[in-house]
Formats: sequence, C-alpha cells, structure tokens
Amino acid sequence: MSQLRAGGGTSSDAAQVKSLKTLSPALLTYLQSVASNTNALDRSQLAEICPNGHDIAATGRLDFKTLLNYMTSSKSNAQGPLDDCNLEYSISNYFISSSHNTYLTGNQLYGQSSTDAYRDVLLRGCRCIEIDVWNGAPKGHEKDEKKMLELGSHVTSSIDSFLQRHAGGKVPTQPLTATKVEELQMPTPWKSTDWSDQAEPRVLHGHTLIKEVPFRDVCISIRDSAFTISELPVIVSLEIHTTPEQQEMMVDIMEEVWIGMLVNTSEEDCSKLPKLSQLRRKILVKVKHGAGKSYDSSKPTLDRLQSNASNSDSEGREHSDSHAKHNGEIVRRLSALGIYTRSYHFKGLTQPEAEIPSHVFSLSEKKLMEVHQSHGPTLFSHNRNFLMRAFPSGMRVSSSNLDPVVFWRKGVQMVALNWQKWDEGMMLNESLFAGTGGWVLKPKGYRGNGDRIQAVSHESQADAIAHKTLNLSIEIFAAQDLPLPLGCENEEKFHPYVKIELHVERSEERSGAAIDKDGKSKDGEHKRRTDIGKGSAPDFRGQPLTFSNIPMVVEELSFVRFKIQNHEIMKDELACWACIRLDRLRSSYRFVHMIDVSGDKTQGVLLVRISKTLE
Repeated sequence: MSQLRAGGGTSSDAAQVKSLKTLSPALLTYLQSVASNTNALDRSQLAEICPNGHDIAATGRLDFKTLLNYMTSSKSNAQGPLDDCNLEYSISNYFISSSHNTYLTGNQLYGQSSTDAYRDVLLRGCRCIEIDVWNGAPKGHEKDEKKMLELGSHVTSSIDSFLQRHAGGKVPTQPLTATKVEELQMPTPWKSTDWSDQAEPRVLHGHTLIKEVPFRDVCISIRDSAFTISELPVIVSLEIHTTPEQQEMMVDIMEEVWIGMLVNTSEEDCSKLPKLSQLRRKILVKVKHGAGKSYDSSKPTLDRLQSNASNSDSEGREHSDSHAKHNGEIVRRLSALGIYTRSYHFKGLTQPEAEIPSHVFSLSEKKLMEVHQSHGPTLFSHNRNFLMRAFPSGMRVSSSNLDPVVFWRKGVQMVALNWQKWDEGMMLNESLFAGTGGWVLKPKGYRGNGDRIQAVSHESQADAIAHKTLNLSIEIFAAQDLPLPLGCENEEKFHPYVKIELHVERSEERSGAAIDKDGKSKDGEHKRRTDIGKGSAPDFRGQPLTFSNIPMVVEELSFVRFKIQNHEIMKDELACWACIRLDRLRSSYRFVHMIDVSGDKTQGVLLVRISKTLE
C-alpha cells in the first residue's frame, strides 16, 4: 500500500512531496522573471532560498540555478511543515482522524466487506475505526448464503435500475430519502434460533447484501497495520449485535490477537483521561459501558442480542429483528475493555453520565445539528473536556460524507467519514490531518484546562478564540503534469480551469441558528475561478483570485481548496485537487501539489503566488 495516498494523518516523512525532475517552458519563464527581480519574493522565502544572502547580487538578482534548486524541492510546497505535536494534553484535547463503517469498500447497500479496508485506512493515517459485529453463522449457513447470493443478483439489478431512474445510472451524490430506500426492497438476512453450533463472530453491515468477513481476520488486519506509520493510539469503535456467548468469544479473540496492545484492563482509575503520550502503540476499545453479567454457558443463549444503545449508529439506523430480544446488555468482560472510551446512550448534555471523565457520546449528524441549535454553548463546553463522536446519516447509501469542519468547530474529536468516497468531506479531512499521525491538537480556546475538569459553561466557539479578518490573494501562473479527468483519454479535450474555494466559519455556526444544509458536505462559502486553459500543462498567465475582508476567521479551522476541473458542456469533471489548512498556507511563490480523484498524490503541480494577511 503506497504511503503517498491521501486520507488524513500519514507520517511527516510520507507526507513529504517528491522533488520535481523537470519544469515546463511556461514555468521556467515565470521563474526566470522571479530570479531577475527579488523584490517579488517574500522576505521569509528569500531567507529560505539564500540563508546567508550570498547568492543575491548587488543588482537584486538571484542566481537562477539556486532558485531552481529551491523551487524543485519540497521546500517550495504551498503547504507548510508542521510544528511538533505536543502529546502532553489529555486525549479530549485532540481531533482524531476517524472512519465510519470501515469494513466497507463501496456503498452502504451492496458490495464487499474487506479486511484490506482496515489496512488501507490505517496506512493512510486513520486513528479511529469502526467494527459492526454480528453472530457467527451456524451450520448450514452455506445454503442460506447461496440463496442470498441468488437473491442478491436480482436485488443488485433492482438497485441498478433504481439508480438509472433516479440518478442517470450513477450513484446519487445526495442522500436518498427513506421512501426511496424502501423502494430498493432490501431483504432481511437469515435468522437462526439455535446458536449451539455457531462459528466465531463476523463483521458485516446488517440488513444489506454486504458480504461478511470474520471478526478474527479484522482484528489481525488491525494488529498488523495499526502502528506502521504512526505510534499514536488507535480507537476501535465496536457496534455490538451479538449474543453474550459471542461477546465472550470476541473478548478472547481481541485479547489473543492484540496482546500487549490493549490498555491495561485491570486499571480502575478513570477519574481523568490520560495524556496522549501515555498511549503510544495502544488500542483503545470504545464499547457500551454497563454492569453487565458474566456469561454462563449452562443457560440458554439469546437469539440475537442487539444493543439499541451501542456506540455509533443507534440513532441513524434501525436493526429490527422480529426474533431478537432487545435487552441491550453487554457482558462484563467486553464492557471492561472500554477503559477510557466508555460509550453511553445520549439523552442530553446534563445527564449524569455526561460528568464521567471516560464517557463517549456518539451522535448522528442530524442529532448534532439539533443539539447545536438547542444547546450550542453547552455542546462546545462539553467537548473541551470529554470525547464525542459524530457519524454520517444512515440515509447516505452512496457513502457520501458530511462537512467535518462544522463538527470540528463544535469541538467534536471523532468525526467519522466514509473513506471509500472521495468528496469534499474527505478532502477537508486530508487537509486537517496531513502529516500529523492522525491526532491534531485543538486550537487553544477549544481545549480543556489540564487535569481540572471545567464546569459546563455558556462560552461558545464565538467567545473561546480570537476571530480575525482575512485578506487572501492567489495569483495562478501555470501548471504541469496534470492528470486527465476520468473518462477523458485525449489531452486535446482537456480544458482545465482552477477553482479556489474558501471554507470558513459561517455566522449561524456561532449564533446557534440552523446551519444551511444541516452540516452536509458542500462547496466552500467563497469561490473564485480562472479562465480556461489547454491540456495538462496550461498557462493561466498570473490571473489573480482575491478574497477580500473575510470576517470572523479562525486560521486553524479554515481551509483553502484548489480544484482543477475540465470545462465541458454538461458537468465539469474534477481532474485533481489540493486542500490546505489556512494556518499552513505559505506566502510568496509556491507549488501546489495535486491529488487525483482516487486520492493518489500525483506529479501535477500548480505555480502560484500567495499573499495572506489576518488582522
């Protein structure tokens, strides 16, 4: 698996861009002009190029070879390097790169579950993954599976027909309504009332045609990939749909496969959350907490235990089963694995569990928007000291994503995204976490006060940190080695233009008013674009794109997204993109390094001149 694939959180070494071997004639012409007039360079950049000033002649000219050596190296990257992350804060003071339904490789209805999906996201920097665990299959399940596959062929055709009618043969980019989902007439999985001959637990997306994978294989994949690119801890969010017997089996598997990686289960002191530095190379299990019973094998087991209060998607999904008993109990051994990440069903921010240091609330995007409107300051205050997870709506059958920035600005640490879907949400996730190891220290006003838990206050995100006015100008000169958009095989039909979007905080986020589109992923609030160029090495002639007097900006949670699109009659397809956190966007002459629509880093670059002021 290449470490040059984007996602969010790859190590600093993997995040380094490759040096450029050659430059196009247009790029060379622009850089020759820069070398002949050093006044065009920002002073800080000039110091980077010539630390001792020896290469600058009295005429103000810069040696062209010196400039070329600098511009073709990673030092000219428009995305600045990171400061060393301070690991001495408690874990609630960090944003955590997070995945939703990690096992899926496609949409939410039919397709494949895969252990490779866990390896993929972990090697791309993800630090919070999700596992939906169901009872193992009894003997004779092979016949049931054959029937499901036969039915699956029919249902897949029905889905394709549905998508043809409603989305022109493409997976819809907007979530389907509940009524439309019902039109798909998804079958109910097999049921069994006899678990005496049951195999080990399995991982799947319940009540869909998603093919299962063994829970043990998932645990092995996590073990082998968890700390390959980062030593920072991994949170495993368990969604439990199993019997007590199967839960005991899950614990046996996790303790066997993750030996030495689990947080000490004998530790009783959860009066405060640990510092991030104390959890290197550790796996934290996020699971429903309760005083469950130990499993007694002499008693008959339940048909199928489903926890309507378990971790993540309790509000966004319904796992109805006419033969199941919904007592929601989690056995004591499994519950005990949730040392610092104990999941509780969310009722409100003032419920007794909200004061337990190790509690975690998981809310759907819709529920979080409701809490934002009703108790916005309390929500922000809560997330200074305690962990929270947000997850996409269950109606996002195409695996589209929410806008993570809206939830980060509420202090939500784990904003779970569908990593198999490259859209605005994942681009922003890459921007926040690139080069970080998957954990990012929150801005100062978003953090709790050390070891002392602060009382819930009415201070909102508007009061907690200084907001500034932004003036940003980006001159677009030329590009080279741009990848062609999907479906375009002839460079002569590639007519690229550059579109820049600025993602900044909106007034309703600060006021508690309803947020447009309820936090759904969308274009930036401010947009500018160039004229149309030609081919994979277009010359945009230094066109300026300017954003003037943008108010109430928090630099650490604002983003600049570069999109290169192909001008077409119908839809302008995306060719490549880059997204940079505003506090890491560097001034003066820089190369923006482009990523393709599959998330792979490319040789494509865009020469720009950036001027940025915040007052």
